[in-house]
Amino acid sequence: MANENTLFLASELQNNSNMISRFLYHFGKYVMWHRQIYKKQGNFSMYYKETIRQMYDIGIGSLPIVMIISVFIGAVTAVQISYQLSGSFIPDYYIGYLVRDMVLIELAVTFTCLVLAGKAGSKIAAEIGGMRQKEHIDAMEIMGVNTSSYLVLPKIIAAVFCIPILVFISAFIGIVGGYVATLLAGSFSANEYVKGLRAFFMPFNIVLLFVKAVVFSYILTTVSAYQGYFVKGGSIELGQASTRAVVYSDILILIADYVIAVVLTV
Repeated sequence: MANENTLFLASELQNNSNMISRFLYHFGKYVMWHRQIYKKQGNFSMYYKETIRQMYDIGIGSLPIVMIISVFIGAVTAVQISYQLSGSFIPDYYIGYLVRDMVLIELAVTFTCLVLAGKAGSKIAAEIGGMRQKEHIDAMEIMGVNTSSYLVLPKIIAAVFCIPILVFISAFIGIVGGYVATLLAGSFSANEYVKGLRAFFMPFNIVLLFVKAVVFSYILTTVSAYQGYFVKGGSIELGQASTRAVVYSDILILIADYVIAVVLTV
């Protein structure tokens, strides 16, 4: 029995050591890969056309799902806060104030980027990974193209430009969704909600919104591109890479969310 426990502990320690080693290897490779992304750019017109295409895919293509999610984020937040504050001595207009700040600071940017990590991130990983498997990337490198830059940099530019706009739209629609919920629920007046929206406003919350949006968009784009660019194997491995792109992006977005909150608000 003692020998079995010893073997089990040794196996667990070995697994943990291998996991840490893999993490450090891929993290270092990911960081060093950025040197290739930002050097030796090719023809400007090629980058411009690809950036516009990515802006359409990431921005316009993601707008419907972002709008639907945002409406219900604001509506559910308003209803839940109203429920929590019912019967208390807190004025009703605080509901609008709390919904506004929660949507601006946290809900709009986090939910939007987590959803885009699943939608846009998996697509980026699958697109680049498919090119790797079909040897399109190898052919481009033989022709002297810096594939890391050409395939990834336009996606980064498009994401950093479009995702903050999507997040801002999400925040606006979320606040409107909270207003609609007040009309439908009838538990407090719409005038009180609007009064709360105007109370205690801090312009820095808008800055925090865009800082998070830029950081999150960079994370989900580069992590997804990394998973696709270095994929090996067949269709099963490509599916696994797309899954890892979503999972790792979501985890890193949540970690970055905490770090930004600590650095900028504490």
